[in-house]
Amino acid sequence: MHIDSCRELKYNLARRLPDLGLRPELEPWMGLGLAKRAEGTYSLAVRVTEAAPVGEVLARVREEAREEVDIREVGPIVPHRDTGDLRQRRRPLVPGCSVAHSDVTAGTLGAFVTLGGEPHLLSNNHVLANSDQGRIGDTVLQPGPADGGQNPRDRVATLSATVELVTDRPNLVDTAAARLTAEVSFDATAYPGGALGKPVSEAPAEDTVEKVGRTTGHTTGSITAFEVDGLRISYPEGTLTFDDQIEISGDAGSFSSGGDSGSVIWTRGDRSPVGLLFAGSTRGGPDGTGLTYGNLLSTALSELGATWIESP
Repeated sequence: MHIDSCRELKYNLARRLPDLGLRPELEPWMGLGLAKRAEGTYSLAVRVTEAAPVGEVLARVREEAREEVDIREVGPIVPHRDTGDLRQRRRPLVPGCSVAHSDVTAGTLGAFVTLGGEPHLLSNNHVLANSDQGRIGDTVLQPGPADGGQNPRDRVATLSATVELVTDRPNLVDTAAARLTAEVSFDATAYPGGALGKPVSEAPAEDTVEKVGRTTGHTTGSITAFEVDGLRISYPEGTLTFDDQIEISGDAGSFSSGGDSGSVIWTRGDRSPVGLLFAGSTRGGPDGTGLTYGNLLSTALSELGATWIESP
């Protein structure tokens, strides 16, 4: 269907889910987004933790979408904190290296930005601010504590800006920034393949993407859905809902894993930054692998009041 028709269908179905037999505040949940099909056509992306309990609802959704649906059972979706191999100390700092709040395990340094004219590192709120449990001025370590980072030896930045994670409405981003200490050097261009371009303001027409993260390194994949609303993410602190998210499936296995949270996602062709990786599912991807979810990077930058550091 046409993208505008798909958006209208998504909006109308989201409002009517309770009438179709699904109560949004209860499990199982259902996320709705857009999935690209043939050139210029789209289908309704439907994501559920388990398909069997909502079989009747899915049947009605299929009927209203005239079978133009991409339904995937994804299981629980969780923030990508660390569970992987240790990562080393890096000076200068580079995108993709291990980083974290001093009370967090480890995540990924996604990019370098400026706030108030000063350089900062960019990652997730749950990586740099311990899911809002941290305070402005708290220490950020590289590598993260799970990778051997110690305070004060490995202190590289202090938490300076966060976007609060809320429970009373959908979140758009899981992001925070930390101001670099004066003595720490960094290379904002050190992505696989070189510097990135300017961030794009919406999900791109090109659906092939890349990322570099602390656990799985450099991986490639495809955007399988965008403008995904109603995603339920199982944080240790509780379940949060996210709207307007990007979904990625890996080309060879999973696109990401625990500890990759905070990675920047960019398009393969023009190397435009598009997303900020923050969570992943246990299934729903090819060969039983999970799917990856990212915030729109432009939204994260806007919410923080940050500016992308462009290559010279």
